[in-house]
Amino acid sequence: MRIVAGRFGGRRLQAPPGRGTRPTSDRVREALFSTLGPLDGAVVLDLFAGSGALGLEALSRGAAHADLVERDARAAAVARANADALTLGPGDVAVLRMPARRALEDARRRGAAYDLVLLDPPYADAPRLGRELSGPVAAVLAPSARVVSESDRRTPLDLTLPVVHERRYGDTLIRIHTAPSA
Repeated sequence: MRIVAGRFGGRRLQAPPGRGTRPTSDRVREALFSTLGPLDGAVVLDLFAGSGALGLEALSRGAAHADLVERDARAAAVARANADALTLGPGDVAVLRMPARRALEDARRRGAAYDLVLLDPPYADAPRLGRELSGPVAAVLAPSARVVSESDRRTPLDLTLPVVHERRYGDTLIRIHTAPSA
């Protein structure tokens, strides 16, 4: 696994041990970030971050800051190690070891506004999480924000946010959503 493009392009990333995480393939990340286009100055929230690959890719491509949220201690430690290996400091990236729902509640209380939210939950949890997370995610979006969801095509993560792009890569389904209209 590696950073695909940008200032850290080609740098290798560690993956958490075991089968508890399923890193997004380099091919899917490359296609996704090509579709998203420039991320200059974006503030990113990577929920279910695992190794941090999606959020770190966003930073490599010009995002200003990323919050990487992961509840599993081993995966969060790998995300932190990956950020450290890229010499990213606290102003660039925060690795938050907590459940996604709590991170969203904390962000809402702080008045955080994210330009890009990345959702790549365990595929088995996707059907339940779609409706459960739609409202809390919408509450932390900047006005022109985008939300990326990754799930298995057979059990999609159905958010109640407007879908502007959808693409399948084998069994992987990527959707790009926008913030709800005011």
